[in-house]
Amino acid sequence: MAAIMEKLSLELFSPNSKNQTSKQRCLINRLHYASGYTQQDAGFSLIELVIVIFMIGILSAIAAPSWLGFVNRQRVNKVNDAILAALQDTQRQAKNKKLSYSISFQKNTTSQNLEVAIYNTNAGISTWKPLGADVGVSSDKFLLGTNLSSENTAGSSVSYTLSTSTKITFDYIGTLPNASFGTATAPSTETPGLKIVVAVPSSANSTLASSVKRCVIVKTLLVSMITAKDSPNCD
Repeated sequence: MAAIMEKLSLELFSPNSKNQTSKQRCLINRLHYASGYTQQDAGFSLIELVIVIFMIGILSAIAAPSWLGFVNRQRVNKVNDAILAALQDTQRQAKNKKLSYSISFQKNTTSQNLEVAIYNTNAGISTWKPLGADVGVSSDKFLLGTNLSSENTAGSSVSYTLSTSTKITFDYIGTLPNASFGTATAPSTETPGLKIVVAVPSSANSTLASSVKRCVIVKTLLVSMITAKDSPNCD
């Protein structure tokens, strides 16, 4: 084989060759044939394609949970911002109209959307609105919880079973009348406050909250609202 290759090379590059262009083309084809190369050898083999597809599948399986977690955190943040905005709007309406205004939350049993109602306390609830709809987020995949045991009263823990009677009420000057912000847990001396929590459901049980959660906490009679995330802040 080496002798053949050497002979063909000498013929190819010989300065005395006539019709050198066509002869070179012919000799190149002979070189390819002699070396075992054909046009059909170009491209990938089936095994190589299978290996590439397999590697892409592995990388996708690794990246997908991280991407889904990122998307859920962004959506939970937006819904939590909507809760804060709704609370601030309720307080603003109470002060502007010099009336008692309330805000209630629920998870719609039909659409599964998280919903909010802002209303004149004396008139009662007239309309429920989906949380997050204003910012283009569907909230039907999330849980909504609160530690409210009754109007303006914090209980011992956060429950994800809401009733329409659980509400926060602002008086005509925008403060919280007769509010109870719960009992501090040692060694902390700070009360838990009134909490509204939105959480991603647990993968093991969709009725339980996972560690990914956001909350708005209302503290003090003069109404200090803060946002927090995850445990133990939102528990």
